[in-house]
Amino acid sequence: MSTKRLTRGIAAGAVAMLALAACGDGGGSDTGDGGGSEDPIVIGVSLPLTGDFAEPGKGVERGYETWAQVTNDNGGLLGRQVELKILDDASDAARVVSDYESLIAQEGVDLLFGPFSTRLVVPASRVASEYGMLFVEPAAAAAEVFENGFENIFYAAPAIAPDHYNNLVEHILAMPEGERPQTMAVAAMDDPFAQGTAYGLRDKLVEAGVELVVDEVYPPNQTDFNAIAAKIADADPDLVVGGTQYQDAVNLILALQQLNYQPRMAAFSTAPTNPEFPEAIGGAVEGILSPTGYSNQADWPSNEEFVAAHVELHGEEPQEDEANAYTTGQVVAAAVEEVGCAEQGECQQQLIDYLRGATVDTVVGPLAWDEAGRPNGAHMILQYVDGEIAIVLPGDTATAELVYPKPEW
Repeated sequence: MSTKRLTRGIAAGAVAMLALAACGDGGGSDTGDGGGSEDPIVIGVSLPLTGDFAEPGKGVERGYETWAQVTNDNGGLLGRQVELKILDDASDAARVVSDYESLIAQEGVDLLFGPFSTRLVVPASRVASEYGMLFVEPAAAAAEVFENGFENIFYAAPAIAPDHYNNLVEHILAMPEGERPQTMAVAAMDDPFAQGTAYGLRDKLVEAGVELVVDEVYPPNQTDFNAIAAKIADADPDLVVGGTQYQDAVNLILALQQLNYQPRMAAFSTAPTNPEFPEAIGGAVEGILSPTGYSNQADWPSNEEFVAAHVELHGEEPQEDEANAYTTGQVVAAAVEEVGCAEQGECQQQLIDYLRGATVDTVVGPLAWDEAGRPNGAHMILQYVDGEIAIVLPGDTATAELVYPKPEW
């Protein structure tokens, strides 16, 4: 999927420098005083715009672009326009480290936004910590992200990966014992986020007495899922759980369909929320569940403005990756406006200290964090009902009733 650029003369694979609005009389920055009112606030970002995580990485980029556009249209931060400096880390952990070191030490950016994927956020957050920089990130929910002792990291979403399915767990355990799923199969990508979401659900249900009959792990580059699908079909569990990204979920579901395995409940991370998902699996989406931290229909105060701006800028409604990126911008902006600064040095600790005790209103709802940067909310559960994806849990935000057992695919 192509990504719209907001500047001229950007070569493919090069640094993306987004000067989203003219500052003052359009002249250059006064670099002599380190931050006059005509200077833009420059925000450094490294994203996987190529490589294994390119598809979601571009979604995060679109969300950052929309936030910058809306922010500048509303007067910028501290009366200054914002400018994004985006590097392509090619989905490589070593590259993301060098990118953030360059952005901080050589480019001298004022603020940082995080990349996509736990595999990239963990090394990037270490660099940010070494330089004492605030590090709000949109896409690393694995538990290990928050176990490094860094006080500067904050996750801009409602819940970390092991808690994504909490609302589904509560629903299953509230069902009459004879009706709830009795057996479960889990297949998860060897990825901290994918495993985190699946294993959070797996472990809570096993503790409650659900029997785990298949528990498979596969590498990120796996494309043939026939063997895993055969194990699942032979075990015939009531519930199948996919700890997935996107293409792996599609390939696994297609393999299960070919074997005519019909689970009573099916839940997959991330993939079902992708607009291309229904067509990719032949339209057989009815009853598939997925956790999400965002909905276009959510009634949060800033969500309507976000959706409208994103559609105008990119020609499509935002998805979860875009929303979490936009939320990252909202969180950083709230700290900057409250503290009154945006530069390297002592300002960064002031921004960190503010967020430690703050609650920030965002497009994914109010966010607050514990001492490690973990958010204190919960994900909604989506399900395809009558061909449309709808919120089914929790009950107070549901737009449809959860369908169980799952219709055949």
